[in-house]
Amino acid sequence: MKKNKVDIITLGCSKNLVDSEQLMHQFQLNGFQVVHDPEKINGEIVVVNTCAFIGDAQEESINLILELEEEKRKGRIGQLYVMGCLSERFLKELQKELPLVDKFYGKFNWTELLTDIQKIYYKEHAAERILTTPSHYAYLKISEGCNRTCAYCSIPIITGKHQSRAIEDILKETQQLTQKGVKEFQLIAQDLTYYGLDIYKKKTLPELVERLADLPGVEWIRLHYGYPSDFPFELLRVMREHKNVCRYIDIALQHISDPMLRKMHRNTSKQETLELIHRLREEVPGIHLRTTMMVGFPGETEKDFEELVQFTKDVRFERMGAFAYSHEIGTYAYKHFEDNVPEDVKEERLDYLMRIQEKIAQESNELKVGKIFKTIIDHEENGYYVGRTEFDSPEVDPEVLITNNNITLKPGHFYEVQIESAEAFELYGKVV
Repeated sequence: MKKNKVDIITLGCSKNLVDSEQLMHQFQLNGFQVVHDPEKINGEIVVVNTCAFIGDAQEESINLILELEEEKRKGRIGQLYVMGCLSERFLKELQKELPLVDKFYGKFNWTELLTDIQKIYYKEHAAERILTTPSHYAYLKISEGCNRTCAYCSIPIITGKHQSRAIEDILKETQQLTQKGVKEFQLIAQDLTYYGLDIYKKKTLPELVERLADLPGVEWIRLHYGYPSDFPFELLRVMREHKNVCRYIDIALQHISDPMLRKMHRNTSKQETLELIHRLREEVPGIHLRTTMMVGFPGETEKDFEELVQFTKDVRFERMGAFAYSHEIGTYAYKHFEDNVPEDVKEERLDYLMRIQEKIAQESNELKVGKIFKTIIDHEENGYYVGRTEFDSPEVDPEVLITNNNITLKPGHFYEVQIESAEAFELYGKVV
């Protein structure tokens, strides 16, 4: 066990990561050495920031906590704390089943951890954080919670109602980050498109993005997790008029069959979805759309799935992920529907859909061969400089690999790169 060291481990989404980064800064202000996702977990204090979105994420979180309990039992780590979505959702059960955890904190009360160990929580530094990402990009959380009522989703159970951050607070944080060298901002929320309705009584995402785009030092803004209904179309004008707003948006559609959309409580239809996609592509030429699809929702028939497959083939998303339905306790679907699509059928459908998408992604990337793109360099690895275009978000999208023979490129800097060849999930290019 290493004295005065805090190990913080983050599971789940980038919104959790922001919370971890803020907690890390608070520990640092209190004089601790702080390490994120350490290779060797041996801190005097260990904090696990958990995910509980679906069953697999819950299992991953619990297995890690069990391993850390064993390390604590052997005296290899000191105090063990758990925070985040899992303990927000299953606090009583976890307290009973994991007795060696010193204390559990939820999604929003983790700030109490500092005072519980007789340290100071510095409110005046609440938005400040230690970046765990490369120093040139950061995730920028603009809200918490969700007001949607999707039948399958546990997020509102965990996070509660949508709470937008004030525009001025977001602008201030962005200015602080640009002063530290951050150039690229991934705007994140459970639902970006709802932003502002709770505090400004109107859809304020376009105004927020435009004001962020006008800040000195902001080179790229990329949007994650929009919702298809009630879309703020003024945002498309902002994309067109500001070169530093990436022609990219992540909107999880989940399905396309009208019976499934109704049963999922998505408050949209197939026709409305097609019209949305058409308008996005028409008003922002070259935009890259990322989406997520779900297979195996209760009652999904072969006909529903075939409709989803055909939709995927027809629309040809530049970026698409998919997952199998998970029957989550407390959701509307859990209470009212039988989980009646067999697990092997779910997996077969998932594999088939993603094989189709891999071919589409390959063909989409091949269209970039010979073209030149502004590319940011993230790091150097295995004989390549690894970068991304405006169409590529960190961790989830294709990377641009540039052979490092006889050239020196700096991480965090932009270069003009010509694409020479393409695979489904990687591009290869040279600096021009």
